[in-house]
Amino acid sequence: MITFDSDVQTNPKYGKSPGERTLEERLKRGFMILDKTNGPTSHQVTAWAREMLGLDKLGHGGTLDPFATGVLLLLSGKAMKLAPTVLGHDKTYVAVVKFQEEMDESVLREALSHFSGTIYNVPPEISAVKVQVRTRNIHAIELLESDHHLALIHVECESGTYIRTLVNDLSLWLNVPAKLVELRRPKSGRYQLNHSISMQQLADAHWRWKELGDASVLESLIYPIEWLIKDLPKLVIKDSAVAAVSRGAPLMRPGLVSMDDEAKQNHDVAIMSMKDELVAIGKLLVSPSDLPSMISGEVSIPKQVFIDEDTYPKGWVR
Repeated sequence: MITFDSDVQTNPKYGKSPGERTLEERLKRGFMILDKTNGPTSHQVTAWAREMLGLDKLGHGGTLDPFATGVLLLLSGKAMKLAPTVLGHDKTYVAVVKFQEEMDESVLREALSHFSGTIYNVPPEISAVKVQVRTRNIHAIELLESDHHLALIHVECESGTYIRTLVNDLSLWLNVPAKLVELRRPKSGRYQLNHSISMQQLADAHWRWKELGDASVLESLIYPIEWLIKDLPKLVIKDSAVAAVSRGAPLMRPGLVSMDDEAKQNHDVAIMSMKDELVAIGKLLVSPSDLPSMISGEVSIPKQVFIDEDTYPKGWVR
């Protein structure tokens, strides 16, 4: 972390750290990690949650086919702006594959070794996206166990990889008919099943809020939007700069408090308040090595703004 102004302080009257937000504030800019069940589409599950919570804006990041289960992120309010970021996360799957004949474990392991790295991956006809040839990267593929006709396969892959297609290609390679009979996604990006909730748990927490007036359980299930941008380098800015950036104005050098060492010119950065609130995402316009000697000038221009305009008072007059 590079500090440019160590004396500046934030005004406790304005803004709020993510951990202090009320349930209503969390729903305006937060997300949930759902363990999707077999049967409904990702769109159906999202629609049920949206109706239950009475939200205008609730979307999902990383579609799962109806028969697949596992991690599905639900993004509420302004967090929906980060859907492209969430969709780009690497994914982990565990697949159960059934072969028409009994398979030798060593043969399976040898065949799977040919499916790591960059592969061609065509979405199956039942997929929710347009069928077109694309390349995807398989980071790791491993046979966990096998038993006669069944194989349990672990796959770590680039977002947008279709495991059903991967199984079809494996079947062709082995010249043995095979079928994907079960698929589970235990991880999407940094988000794992041990942090997930079921639709029933969400419904129970909602009932407790509405019927008993206890919002604490539902609050604990909604994570702050700031968790979604943990991988982005951060620029911390003064209260007065928050007011300007929240209205789409460029971040000027006098408004900068500190910057992560990993920030790079022409790359995206998360512009944060001194209370750790996500203000905006923008591109760093200057080289970090030039910032200590800068007195004025633009540092970043916001591409997406996440904080409300009236959160901090304007420090200027027309």
